[in-house]
Amino acid sequence: MPDVVGAPVRRVIAVANQKGGVGKTTTVINLATALAAAGHKVLVIDFDPQGNASTGLGVPPAERGRSVYGVLMGELGLDEATMPTQVPNLQLVPATRDLVGAEVELLDGDRREARLRDALFDGAADVEFVLLDCPPSLGMLTVNALVAADEVLVPLQCEFLALEGLSHLLHTVERIRRSLNPQLTIRGIVLTMFDKRNNLSEVVAEDVRGHLGSTVFDTVIPRNVRISEAPSHGLPVLLYDWRSTGAQAYIQLARELLGRYGKEAA
Repeated sequence: MPDVVGAPVRRVIAVANQKGGVGKTTTVINLATALAAAGHKVLVIDFDPQGNASTGLGVPPAERGRSVYGVLMGELGLDEATMPTQVPNLQLVPATRDLVGAEVELLDGDRREARLRDALFDGAADVEFVLLDCPPSLGMLTVNALVAADEVLVPLQCEFLALEGLSHLLHTVERIRRSLNPQLTIRGIVLTMFDKRNNLSEVVAEDVRGHLGSTVFDTVIPRNVRISEAPSHGLPVLLYDWRSTGAQAYIQLARELLGRYGKEAA
């Protein structure tokens, strides 16, 4: 697998979009795998009660004895809930259905917006990248992720009205920046599920780039059957079929992401 070079130290990236089915979890799993395959230490925190990132990394519900719910509730330290995956250099804090209750339980808790940030402050000291798989909503879990993150990466499906829901997320990010996390930035928009046979995908891509310019990554994630098949095998597509167009796109996305950091440091 081609190498990805030039990593920064300890970047916390919230992968977020309140719209479901846009390739958010797929992006977390495969971007994390691409970074880990290049030798960077990566932690995925599954912050979605559906637990799809955990499943996609080969950890079924029966094996999630300790989860991010316990971390949020102060019952566990982050490192106590962290487990290895089948991908070298890639660790996971899994999610369980208990996380559904966290939305309500956090409402009356102390430092309710900062639970995850506090946990990250005390844990994952040797990790270079932390990827947060946010739920498809803008509730308390997503707020916790945005308060804990350095930056936000937004997968955006190439479909009609793609920009409509994005405005709500960007507004939420701005509110978090003003009130709770002044360092939060938008790392970029990733166009997903691009179908080159469909003229609409081209039109949407042009529309998004016209509105958001260089914020949009050059790399586009295609609609690819191997990407769809991989989670049912508990594998990232980079392990399921790394030669597929979908896997190669995520390798290129990781390379482009790291290239952006390099330009900033220059």
